[in-house]
Amino acid sequence: MFKPMRRSLITAGTLMMFTRPLRAAPKPVTLIVPYAAGGPNDNFARLLAESMGGQLGRSFIVENRPGANGIIGATFAARAPADGSTLFMGGSGPISLNILLRPQLAYGFDSFESVAMLFDGPLTITVSSKIGVNSLKDLVAYAQSTNRPLTYGSLGPGSVTDLYGLILSKTLGIPLTSVAYKSTPTSLLDLIAGRNDLSYMTPIALVDHQKSGAIKILALTTNQRDPALPEVPCVTELGYPKLQASYWTALHAPKGTPANIIQEYSAAAIKAVQSDSFRQMLASNGQTEKAGGPEKLDAQLQADRAYWGEVITENHIVLD
Repeated sequence: MFKPMRRSLITAGTLMMFTRPLRAAPKPVTLIVPYAAGGPNDNFARLLAESMGGQLGRSFIVENRPGANGIIGATFAARAPADGSTLFMGGSGPISLNILLRPQLAYGFDSFESVAMLFDGPLTITVSSKIGVNSLKDLVAYAQSTNRPLTYGSLGPGSVTDLYGLILSKTLGIPLTSVAYKSTPTSLLDLIAGRNDLSYMTPIALVDHQKSGAIKILALTTNQRDPALPEVPCVTELGYPKLQASYWTALHAPKGTPANIIQEYSAAAIKAVQSDSFRQMLASNGQTEKAGGPEKLDAQLQADRAYWGEVITENHIVLD
């Protein structure tokens, strides 16, 4: 005769369990990457997302939104809700150069919160071996002996490689002309063949060709030598500190994202980038860990305004 009572007690307990408020799972964090899947930046983003997700106990999803020099991805991220559910893997091109070059852009420096500086990489001042130049001093003498501007391969108007050529021209006092390419490999082939005199490609793209003697890296655009290229001087030791330049990658969030969330993501990102696995991936791609919090990224953005902004203003460069 007690069985009905037992049934009613079990039913009541079950009802109580289902009527308790359930704690909602955290919303997944979408990491917007302004480049196509499969490239180095995509690989960096996926390793970063995996590490941050594990640290924070949240799901991180990498979403590729390539196109228009990073503008498509950056615009989407700038317009996303400022609730911590969106991060943007920005850098020199998608953020600084686009904003400085394009007055009609749908976003600006004030469209984002700085989360973390991640890593950067140097450029090189490289010549074709066919022109017989072995130093920056030789390069100046060679330019003065010709009756034409020296040509250098770039990735198009407003790119880091295009603008750096203008800075080099002014600093060394030699005439240079940019030749635009759609890809680095095509530009490299023309450099090796001697169809261009100069290039500012990254060291990782040139190491094997340097060893073979097809090209000559005159200097790295850094303040110290690279252990992978111990024979190559840096621009600061050669007396050209104004030629120091790099391209960087960082994490940004939509403007208004709460400060406590920014700090949480920043700490996780820094820990991820400073891990052995991430550093190994960086080294294999010619990049250097430069992890730091929002203040470090803010300083980089300010430095870009001064460095790249000056050459853009002086040469009246405006892009649509």
